[in-house]
Amino acid sequence: MSVNVKQKLGNNVFKIDPESHISINHEICMSRCTAKFCTFVCPARVYTLEADGRIHVEHDGCLECGTCVVACRSDALTWRYPRAGQGVQYRFG
Repeated sequence: MSVNVKQKLGNNVFKIDPESHISINHEICMSRCTAKFCTFVCPARVYTLEADGRIHVEHDGCLECGTCVVACRSDALTWRYPRAGQGVQYRFG
């Protein structure tokens, strides 16, 4: 039986931290970044482009892979690991 990625990710547990571990400097993002790479490289799709041109982040679904930091060429994004005991807890099954 083959298991797809969504089924494997469904095994994970997320302990939601009300304080986001991701922040975006919107002034830098809007003035220096035209590509908005974060909106399509994130495997969890936590970044969305709003109608006003700002990036919205739903940090509670973050897989903590750091792809967004690598993709952000304008250095508008600050990412750190969630506080101890918070964030994703990977389950293998």
